[in-house]
Amino acid sequence: MKFPFYPIKFTPILKEKIWGGNKLKTVLGKHSNSEKVGESWEISGVENNISIVQNGVLKGNSILDLTQKYSSDFLGKKVFEKFGNQFPLLFKYIHANEPLSVQVHPSDELSKMRHNAFGKTEMWYIIQADKKGELILGFNQKIDKNIFLKTVENNQLEAILHKEKIKPGDAFYIAPGFVHAIGAGVLLAEIQQTSDITYRIYDWNRPDIHGELRELHLDLALDAINFNQSNNFRLNTLNEQLIETKYFSVNKLNTENITSRDLKPIDSFVVYMCVEGNTQISCENVSENLATGETVLIPAAVKEVYFQNGKAQLLEIYVPIN
Repeated sequence: MKFPFYPIKFTPILKEKIWGGNKLKTVLGKHSNSEKVGESWEISGVENNISIVQNGVLKGNSILDLTQKYSSDFLGKKVFEKFGNQFPLLFKYIHANEPLSVQVHPSDELSKMRHNAFGKTEMWYIIQADKKGELILGFNQKIDKNIFLKTVENNQLEAILHKEKIKPGDAFYIAPGFVHAIGAGVLLAEIQQTSDITYRIYDWNRPDIHGELRELHLDLALDAINFNQSNNFRLNTLNEQLIETKYFSVNKLNTENITSRDLKPIDSFVVYMCVEGNTQISCENVSENLATGETVLIPAAVKEVYFQNGKAQLLEIYVPIN
């Protein structure tokens, strides 16, 4: 069945979180009555969180409908061969009004064994941060399992965590096994594998809305943490290509410098996340406005896209299967 070619928008799936705030509404234009919106899932194939098309002739179809109906035209031939009907990536905007829990994600191998699911490799791009905004990224000293357990038992974990100062435009790679957390006052875009598996290590002794402490997953986390982890987490944002992993490739584009993008070498769907400004994106004579905080998906069968009017900073993401 021939795929209808146009820039596809999906209805954001908003998540209320105890650490959430209002920047997804005030800065990125999301609509919610909650004052604690922590996440906007822009494009998701995660079970029970399936994205629905918001615009055009495909409006009302789920992303699962599209992968089933249009397979390679939608996902890309090699992407479909590898992942079948499972959409392989998850795209989010996140606002932490309070710090997230200190956590770690399992690898593909561990996640497959324990949960029959993908692991969780991810990347962050900082959209906005308060003056004291920071991230927790790994440890500030050489740590082994015994030292780690001793600090946890003595409630001294904070003392060994590395805190990284940040500013808008910074980008970071979060590998499985890497201990991390988003600090208070940070608004960011996240690209990750399709997974919702997180092992919570420490939660600031913070009660939930029912006055209860949230569950920790220390036993599961111990086998997931890479205690020999590298500190090469900060990405070079002077390059167009921010990162390429086996799961996703991410480029940063400035529409003042480009008017079109040749997608013929990419055998994959392409997603554009607008992290600043606004522009108009078009393909096959169909146009969509793209403003800060919006996300569009370009089907794999599309070979060229055009940018007109306005100026914007975009993250361009696709699956780099050779």
